[in-house]
Amino acid sequence: MGKWSRRAFITTGVLTGGALVLGVAIRPGNRAKKVKDLIAGDDETVLNIWLKIDKDNIVTVVVPHAEMGQGVHTTLPMMLADEMDADWTKVRILEAPGNKEYANYSMAKGFILGPRDIPSILMGTVDGFFLTATKHLNIQVTGGSGSVRFTGMFAMRVAGAAARAVLLQAASEQWEIPKEELVVKNSTISHLASDRRALFSDFAAKAANLSQPAKPRLKSSEEFTLMGTSPQRFDIPSKVDGTANFGIDVVLPNMKYAAIKASPVFGVKVKPLANEAIKDMPGVHKVVNLEGAVAVIADGYWLAKNAIDSLPITFETSANDAVEQSDIYDRYLRDMDTAIAEGNEEKDVKKGNIAAVFKEATNVVEAEYRVPYLAHATMEPMNCTALVKENSCEIWVGSQNPLGFANSVAEALDIDRKEVLVHNQFLGGGFGRRSVPDVAVQAALIAKKVDYPVKLIWSREEDIRQDHYREANVSRFKAALDSKGMIAAWNNQFVFKNEPEEAPHIPYGIDNQFIHYTNSETHVPWGYWRSVDSSMHAFFTESFMDELAFKANKDPYQFRREHLTNAPRYLKVLDMAAEKSNWGEALPANWGRGISLHQSFGTIVAQVTEIELVEDKLRVHRVVCAADPGFAFHPDGFKAQMESGIIFGLTAALYGEITIENGAVKQSNFHDYQMLRMDESPKIETFIITSDNFPGGAGEPSTPGIAPALTNAIFNASGIRIRELPVKNHELKADSKILG
Repeated sequence: MGKWSRRAFITTGVLTGGALVLGVAIRPGNRAKKVKDLIAGDDETVLNIWLKIDKDNIVTVVVPHAEMGQGVHTTLPMMLADEMDADWTKVRILEAPGNKEYANYSMAKGFILGPRDIPSILMGTVDGFFLTATKHLNIQVTGGSGSVRFTGMFAMRVAGAAARAVLLQAASEQWEIPKEELVVKNSTISHLASDRRALFSDFAAKAANLSQPAKPRLKSSEEFTLMGTSPQRFDIPSKVDGTANFGIDVVLPNMKYAAIKASPVFGVKVKPLANEAIKDMPGVHKVVNLEGAVAVIADGYWLAKNAIDSLPITFETSANDAVEQSDIYDRYLRDMDTAIAEGNEEKDVKKGNIAAVFKEATNVVEAEYRVPYLAHATMEPMNCTALVKENSCEIWVGSQNPLGFANSVAEALDIDRKEVLVHNQFLGGGFGRRSVPDVAVQAALIAKKVDYPVKLIWSREEDIRQDHYREANVSRFKAALDSKGMIAAWNNQFVFKNEPEEAPHIPYGIDNQFIHYTNSETHVPWGYWRSVDSSMHAFFTESFMDELAFKANKDPYQFRREHLTNAPRYLKVLDMAAEKSNWGEALPANWGRGISLHQSFGTIVAQVTEIELVEDKLRVHRVVCAADPGFAFHPDGFKAQMESGIIFGLTAALYGEITIENGAVKQSNFHDYQMLRMDESPKIETFIITSDNFPGGAGEPSTPGIAPALTNAIFNASGIRIRELPVKNHELKADSKILG
């Protein structure tokens, strides 16, 4: 997919110097006619690209995001239906096809411009530019916790309100009654004075020919009827009864299966291959050499897997064959030192004069933290089914970017992108991994060699060893405490900077700050991982805050409060977490309590973790999570995402570690890349604060804070300060009061 970010939009010419270029008005207008053949039947009327109405008054909402357990196939239709005043019992969901008309321009607009108010006269032009850019970049992404806060706010709600407006206008014109006298409720338009009543479907055809407002009036939160409630999710029943279709469930006529094995060292080619070992294996049809990987096609997956394991596959040598994990960290440290020595650090935040403060300071604290590479390890292994004909291709896959996948497959097959049809399925976990089209490209290239559909399934070993990883990183801190135990200067240096931009930034009121980074090189492929850079920086900054609190001889919660006097939203979230966790109350012997505070993707989250050390065993008993997302559109769904993110982050904090040995990933399956089990999972209590700020995300913001809350609790229980994850690598003793 490539990184899509503010930088990507600058390179396409959409942004220059941080300003939107509006040289030529490219207005998207109502594109209903362009998508009708893609999404609607003969008895359905498309009002705009996001919704259609059929003769039975069913409103179908077209959602341009994948469902991977986060609930967007329910929350986004809720947002549209509420603005439209549609009858929720007659609302249905359709996932948007992988077509350029469904490029995520509203999501991109949100990431780049944020919640700023755009005048009505410019709305069409701004939307047109972002539509053009996202079409060019093939962006139809589900990720970045942007579905509800950007697509929901800038597309779904607007589409619903605009549809309501033209339906009212159609009724007004047809009945010759002023719009102000009409009432809309439950997909019905009424005129109380004349006792006239008709369904949306009665006016749909006429409304479809009316001009829709680019900036219709949206409801205030007091007017919501669906938003802020928690109806049953559309995706849950089929997942409970087993009828839900994930990518791995796809079965086509005459379909065969493929297993694959890629070079252990990334990017290395296969040596000439002898197939004699498997030529007589029953059910085995073909060996395909993809240069960097070998695939075997067979009648069943297990046959294909046994066959490929029997092949004597060897790979060429490379300069990375001797790289060890320690070499990677050493290179980071050298590059960090060189950047400082040569004065070419990349500046992130710089204010005040830290040099002057450190020169006079008498209480200076320094620390260095490390985190390892992390794999995604989605529950559903990577897979894709492909059928390739002469100049066309169909793929069945669970993708976080169907449009991007179609483009990548088209490039690999050297065919027109319009000739690639993506049938997107439910995703058995994504976390950023299913935004990378590698498995789809492999499946298409394999299927190109035969005249039948092929389902490629990665083994768990392939999944762990051929991932696109959350990078390993090092972060160094130096801070000065004044005579009152307040932070007078904050210096932080780390390696790499990805998304989100604010991940290493701190909410605390510190006048003198220098946050900077350097770049380094690694042959290990990088990929989006749940909460991206925040997954590291919350651990770094919130661990260091605890260290500073200890050095200042202050309670960690109170120490944070003292530095939040100018950040009332953060303070309220922190206070809520402390209150609900009974912060300050005595704990049993060998128990510890830790706290963290971090904002990511527009949502502020504070967490308090309670742990127990029994001899050398760690038990996480309780996590209290307070979150301010501005507004939770589906509260139950929001809480579920907080719980999910905490479990995901806790797994990584306790066990997650990908290490490089002889240039390749050492780990291979769940025996050495461990997952948190149900019997290890803590009680999680989530409390939502409604501040009515612009909505934040839900899928990622709870992941970052659990690692520091955990390690701060360990310090509270034992005096052991953990500066390098995962926790499993540290010896924990309940009675080891080794402070510092």
